[in-house]
Amino acid sequence: MTLTDDPLVSTDWLAAHLDDPKIKIIDASFKLPGVLPLPLDDYLVAHIPGAAFFDVDAVSDHNDPRPHMYPDAGQFARDVAALGISTGDTVVAYDSGSWVAAPRAWWMFLSFGYRNVKVLDGGLKKWTSEGRATQSGKVTPKPGQFTARLDPSYIRSQQQVLANIETRAEQLVDARPRGRFEGTVAEPRPDSRSGHIPGSRNVPYAELFDARTGAMKSLDDLRKAFAGAGVDTTKPIVTTCGSGVSALVLTLALYRLGVRGTALYDGSWAEWGLPSGPPVATGPA
Repeated sequence: MTLTDDPLVSTDWLAAHLDDPKIKIIDASFKLPGVLPLPLDDYLVAHIPGAAFFDVDAVSDHNDPRPHMYPDAGQFARDVAALGISTGDTVVAYDSGSWVAAPRAWWMFLSFGYRNVKVLDGGLKKWTSEGRATQSGKVTPKPGQFTARLDPSYIRSQQQVLANIETRAEQLVDARPRGRFEGTVAEPRPDSRSGHIPGSRNVPYAELFDARTGAMKSLDDLRKAFAGAGVDTTKPIVTTCGSGVSALVLTLALYRLGVRGTALYDGSWAEWGLPSGPPVATGPA
C-alpha cells in the first residue's frame, strides 16, 4: 500500500482497500447545535461499511464548558482505541460531504503525534453518488491499542490569539461564512456576539469544496481563495471558526498547498464571541 503526502484519498482508493484490516474508517460527521437529525442518527441510517462513529463532541474535554475542546492525550488514546484503532493502522476519516468535519478528526490525530491518517475526498456524499455500498446500524469494533502525545504547537489559546493582535506574528484566518464574519448574520449560538477577531481574514470553508460533489476544489482554486482573502501562505497561519471544526477545512486545504506549521484556535468564536470576551470587529476584513 503506497500513500503520498496528500492528506486526501479518493473514493476509488478506499473502495479498493475496504477489506484491508489495517485500514480503519471513521465517520466524523458533525452539525451545528440544534440541527436535526443528529449526526449519530444519520450514521446509524447509512455509513461506509465498517466505519465507526467518531463523535466530535465526545472526543473532547468533558470538564471544559466550551464546546468540544481538545481532550488530554490519555483520553484521546482511549477514545481512539475504543473505535478499534491501533498504532500502525491507517485511519481514513470522512464526513457527510457538506458539514466537513473529517478535517477536525484528521488534525486531532496529527496533533497527538499520529501521521498515518487521511481524509476521504468528497465524504459520504461522493461515495453514495457513485453508487457504492453503505450499511446501517452501529459498528462496535474490537478495541485497539493506541498511544498519543499532544504537540501543543498545533493549537492556540485565547491568550495567545489576544497577544497576537498586537504582534501580528501569525495571520488569523476565519472559516465562517462571510455574513457571520462581518457581523451581519446572527451566530447559531445565542450567547455569542457577532463579528470577528480584530485583524483576522476570512476564507469561508464552503468555498473550498464543490457543493455538488463534496470534493475539495483544485489546488489552483485553493490558492486563489487564500490569495483573494489577503492571506500570505509563506507566513505563519492560525485558523479559527465557530467552534474549532470547520477551521480545519482551511488547514487541510493549506496542507494540500504544501503549507506546514499552521495551528488551530481551539476555542474559536464559541469562546471569543462570549458577551464577556475580548474586543470584536465587524465589517469586511
